[in-house]
Amino acid sequence: MTHTLKHYLQFTDLSVDEYAYVFTRAALIKKKFKAYEKHHTLADRTLAMIFEKASTRTRVSFEAGMYQLGGSVVHLTTGDSQLGRSEPIEDSAKVISRMVDLVMIRTYGQDKINSFAANSRVPVINGLTNEFHPCQIMADLLTFIEHRGDVTTPLDCLKGKVVAWVGDGNNMANTWLQAADLLGFTVHVSTPSGYEVDPAIAGLMTHSECFKVFADPMQACHGADLVTTDVWTSMGYEAENEARQRAFADWCVDADMMAVAKPNALFMHCLPAHRGEEVSADVIDGDQSVVWDEAENRMHVQKALMEYLLLGRQ
Repeated sequence: MTHTLKHYLQFTDLSVDEYAYVFTRAALIKKKFKAYEKHHTLADRTLAMIFEKASTRTRVSFEAGMYQLGGSVVHLTTGDSQLGRSEPIEDSAKVISRMVDLVMIRTYGQDKINSFAANSRVPVINGLTNEFHPCQIMADLLTFIEHRGDVTTPLDCLKGKVVAWVGDGNNMANTWLQAADLLGFTVHVSTPSGYEVDPAIAGLMTHSECFKVFADPMQACHGADLVTTDVWTSMGYEAENEARQRAFADWCVDADMMAVAKPNALFMHCLPAHRGEEVSADVIDGDQSVVWDEAENRMHVQKALMEYLLLGRQ
């Protein structure tokens, strides 16, 4: 069976119909995992993981996930490969993609992963860039579907919902905007001045109806179905940490913000979290928080994604 080469470099790389399939498939794969049933659809396949940015959740979720699918993993960092030296990324892509079946890259600029994919013979997955974090948003959406919807019709529960994004206009915020635009929900964005989301990065028009901007984070949280945030200082921006601590002081998701959201609103965070900074301990460790389900779902949704990119619909 021939299967067209497909990459997953940003959220818009899959269609609505493809997301419906991947979420339903992820739920099945997760159910089998919980029941200790084998699901070796990628036996004898190899995933290369390339890390320019260090990682805990991305490494464990992809590596454990690939092994659970019956495949194997090659782990590369820029310190132990030619990627960190003088070899052009185009050449590295041509070589690596002749030896493995899938490549996951976690790096800085989106241009790097785009260049690699353009020269790869196998599917390339974005494990995180400065601009986008699509696998995390897939995990977040699967978690919302599990708690508020039905995995047999996974996208129905997302229509018309409100997601409050409180904090930095970073790669997570960009990807939430893409997801909202594609899947029919709204993002309320509240960032400090100077840290706004740039809708052009997400490929959206500034007058797009899928997001609204609020200067006051409390207003952004009002009536939200989901409140979510991220660290104030993402990897690669450590030099700005002191300035960010001052600028973001009023953007800590606390009990007051959750109180103005819907009574059954969920709280999410992609982790790692700094309690007392971007979120209070009573929120992240409270009853509305689903951060541990969210973290685990990275693995299950990525298994469904890898299977789909390699084999198509099963």
